[in-house]
Amino acid sequence: MRKLVGRFIKVILIVCAAFIIYVFWDNNRVKLVEEDIVLEQLPSQFDGFTILQLTDLHEKNFGRGQKRLLKAINSIDYDVIVMTGDMMNTPDSTHVEPFYTLLEGIDDKEHAYFVRGNDDPPSYELEPEFGKSPFIKGVEKRGVTFLESVMSIEKDDAHIHFVNFELAIIKGPEHIGKINGTDQLDYVEDARYKAYQGARWEEFDMNVFSEDVVIALNHYPVVDERVDYIQGDAKTEWRDIDLILAGHYHGGQYRLPFVGALFVPEPWYEPNQLFPPQDRVKGLWEYNGTQQYVSAGLGSSDAIQLLKFRLFNPPEINLLKLKSDGK
Repeated sequence: MRKLVGRFIKVILIVCAAFIIYVFWDNNRVKLVEEDIVLEQLPSQFDGFTILQLTDLHEKNFGRGQKRLLKAINSIDYDVIVMTGDMMNTPDSTHVEPFYTLLEGIDDKEHAYFVRGNDDPPSYELEPEFGKSPFIKGVEKRGVTFLESVMSIEKDDAHIHFVNFELAIIKGPEHIGKINGTDQLDYVEDARYKAYQGARWEEFDMNVFSEDVVIALNHYPVVDERVDYIQGDAKTEWRDIDLILAGHYHGGQYRLPFVGALFVPEPWYEPNQLFPPQDRVKGLWEYNGTQQYVSAGLGSSDAIQLLKFRLFNPPEINLLKLKSDGK
């Protein structure tokens, strides 16, 4: 009997050790996920246009100097690289090295855009005077544009516009401030912030037209419930956006085979709701005529103590190819 118990314990220990080794390996590799996205009004000049999306690094290092991650990124041919937030662990973190090292090592930053996530430091500061925060200045110093309004790419008189989603949905500059569904940072009611963002809204309004292809960057996925809310709110307007790129969910972070994500941090769902709609966790979906692509991202959060890892959910970067038809 003792021998059987001893063997059973050994088997359990071997299984546990193998599981720990697997989780460590799985959390430290980088998977490239490719997706073709058909946009009906995509100009022929942009057929085959590629976007590389990075999101939710959460201060993770993939080897010394981000060697493994940079090897994956720099081996890819892309037209634009976008970063959809949560590159840091908390808004008050000063551990910028993993993110800044990544930015410094990316070869192609001709068109590189970043939007803030809820765990990144604030984008602006009020003192000693209003302006971009040191964190954002550090991003821009390393060759990446902080996407506040709109950035346009032109090919033979055809355009693609990359816009900040949270700015684009505001109905007019007089409504800039607290909008339901966004981070309520202290400065959003400051007059200087409102004036600055009002000018950014005017830039958007003057440059983006309904016939143009518009790709919006946001950290948070825009769930169906929020789309409906935006349409009904007096302060916001649902624009003719062709594609939204987002992150935040980590693909659920913990996933079970044949089941999917156990939970996603989505305030528009019921509190502590388990088993969210699996077609709204990661990948491509469409609602109300707008397609949305959500990346499972690279890192993990420690919302639950001692569980800062991903389960059956390897880190990923995403290469999106725009097509004018389904061929």
